[in-house]
Amino acid sequence: MSEIINRMIDYPSNGQTIPGFLAMPEQDKGPGLVVIQEWWGLVPHIMDVCERFAHHGYVALAPDLYHGQAASEPDEARKLAMELDRDRAVQEIVAALQFLRGLEQVSPKKVGVVGWCMGGGLAVVTAAASQEVDAVVSFYGMPRDLNLAASIRAPLLGLYAEHDHSIPLDLVHAFRKELEAHNVKHDVRIYLGAQHAFFNDTRPNIYDPESARDAWTRTLEWFRTYLT
Repeated sequence: MSEIINRMIDYPSNGQTIPGFLAMPEQDKGPGLVVIQEWWGLVPHIMDVCERFAHHGYVALAPDLYHGQAASEPDEARKLAMELDRDRAVQEIVAALQFLRGLEQVSPKKVGVVGWCMGGGLAVVTAAASQEVDAVVSFYGMPRDLNLAASIRAPLLGLYAEHDHSIPLDLVHAFRKELEAHNVKHDVRIYLGAQHAFFNDTRPNIYDPESARDAWTRTLEWFRTYLT
């Protein structure tokens, strides 16, 4: 695994600067990844995931979509998520894609998007909004409008939980059908026995190590296939 460096940065978006956490190999170059937060915000778990990607050779940037705010309790997180201007958030994610593609360390000039929960939904919406996305992975995230599938050109990996009260299986199956109908290259996986946020190892009450390991392996394989 690569030795890495990491730091907080500011990158340009729509005439302003957006904070973000950047992690990348110390010596090597690699593809770019925009890592999109859960509804908690840019918390240590998301920074840790960026570092994991960097150890595997990716230049990973997590935009701070809450601009300095974060939550530790569900009610706080719900309030921040509801107040988020999602159109602005997508603009900031696209700007992060463009910023990464302009970095010398990003080679080849391919950039993927990956997100969890709220971030997983935003990853899908960004893939529909911008053809600059070369590959997308959504962990238990769903766009509010399934018709967006018609605009997706990037290969999409969707990772969902059987016991997810916010994303019922009927909705997962409907999303898969939309992807199939519009010939989007995709793989949609449902982890039996798992709950929403099964990948988050900072939440031991719902973390599912076996599902998380498999999802991580598939994520790395997806990005290796379509970004390198």
